[in-house]
Amino acid sequence: MSPLRIIFSILSSVAGFWITLGNLKSAGNLILPYSVIIGIFCGLLTFFFVYYSEKLFTDLSAKALIGGTIGTAAALLFFLTFAYFSEIIGLSSRYPFYTYPIVFLSVLCLGIAVGLKKGGGNEEGDKKLNEFFHSKVLDTSAIIDGRISDISKAGFVEGTIIVPQFVIRELQWIADSNDNLKKVRGRRGLEILKSMQEQKDIKVKIFDRDFTNIKEVDLKLVRLAKELTAHLVTNDFNLTKVANLQGVRVLNVNQLANSLRPIILPGEKMKIKVSKSGKDDRQGVGYLDDGTMVVIDNGRKHISEFVDIIITSVIQTPTGRMIFSKVGDLHD
Repeated sequence: MSPLRIIFSILSSVAGFWITLGNLKSAGNLILPYSVIIGIFCGLLTFFFVYYSEKLFTDLSAKALIGGTIGTAAALLFFLTFAYFSEIIGLSSRYPFYTYPIVFLSVLCLGIAVGLKKGGGNEEGDKKLNEFFHSKVLDTSAIIDGRISDISKAGFVEGTIIVPQFVIRELQWIADSNDNLKKVRGRRGLEILKSMQEQKDIKVKIFDRDFTNIKEVDLKLVRLAKELTAHLVTNDFNLTKVANLQGVRVLNVNQLANSLRPIILPGEKMKIKVSKSGKDDRQGVGYLDDGTMVVIDNGRKHISEFVDIIITSVIQTPTGRMIFSKVGDLHD
């Protein structure tokens, strides 16, 4: 623990004691215990504030730090003036107990914010704040899928991309599998992860922490995302549901892809290639450019041919959509 944190915690405890002592005059013998409790609470609150502020603002310029210091001093001066005149004109006895702490914290935050703004924070400090509040935790399915890499390159993913060490271990286990399909998927995931690390515009951080008391990787991911207040990126439908139940925000790449697909309405006409037969005797199956399956009534006899179709219905499912159509004439 640095001396700066200790000094701030002690000063905050003294301030909490003084504020509480002034607001509990009518409490008799209970003044001291309440003041001590509030003082300790203020000390702990300031300790955590200073600890995380030190992590976030270490890259701020000297000009920005000076501006923040001036803003803090102005805020404290305003608060002390407010408290002094409240005592003189006798308004302090009419305030609720929590008035002073609320005013103090509000003015302090406002002073720091204005001071940093006027002082001119640098881009690196803003970038660190953005990375802290917009982190993304990747699961195995999202890495193997690979589309998250292209989305990140396009600039649609903010903040740091966090890859837990236990996810990398799972990828290595899949890559070492005796099953050829699993082996290919695992190696693909490791290659995509390496490619993302080599991209200058993508910040990838390998997170070493593990939760040894939790066996399932999915539950570890939810726990980690919750503790980091980060988004969880996945293609797993069940993991998405579990994370949502735990209050973790999820970015499902499949849902994103579905949202970006062109809207198709019943009655629209198009030309499509019949690729194979369907389940029913007369049905054929074709695919749009984005991979959406189109079931074509009376399409079986047109396999390997391009036919004109009319959309009859569109069904949206959690994993995608299915389009039903019939063979028709585009000029009808």
